[in-house]
Amino acid sequence: MEEGPQYRAAAPGGRYDVFHTDCPARDVVDHVTSRWGIWVLISLRSNDLRFYELRESIQGISEKMLTQTLRALVQDGLVRREVAPTTPPQVTYGLTEFGRELGEPLRELFDRITRRLPPLDGGSPPGGRPRPAQSPLGQS
Repeated sequence: MEEGPQYRAAAPGGRYDVFHTDCPARDVVDHVTSRWGIWVLISLRSNDLRFYELRESIQGISEKMLTQTLRALVQDGLVRREVAPTTPPQVTYGLTEFGRELGEPLRELFDRITRRLPPLDGGSPPGGRPRPAQSPLGQS
């Protein structure tokens, strides 16, 4: 059997080989592109938020999933967690420089997606998701 890119060893001293199964960059990509990771990064791109503010800004996320997602993103160095020495402690989350770098292409991605969707009409359901007669890409 021929060796494919996912089985190749990462080059020492070079760039990470993200197609290699043991590449540490793969975990970061998995966390960023997880169901909730991308929404946390998008929510934090404008300003720092407290836990409950994040939870309210991301509809449908449970406290458990938000906690797990924040832990992973903090560990990856994308999100910073600041605890104020108050009673009770106030915890604020914000993007690190690395998180801001990743947030820019995500914003661009969302801008491209929303430009391709049909315009919202008065008959749209809650959340603003339109009911298009055809697919958003113009094909039925």
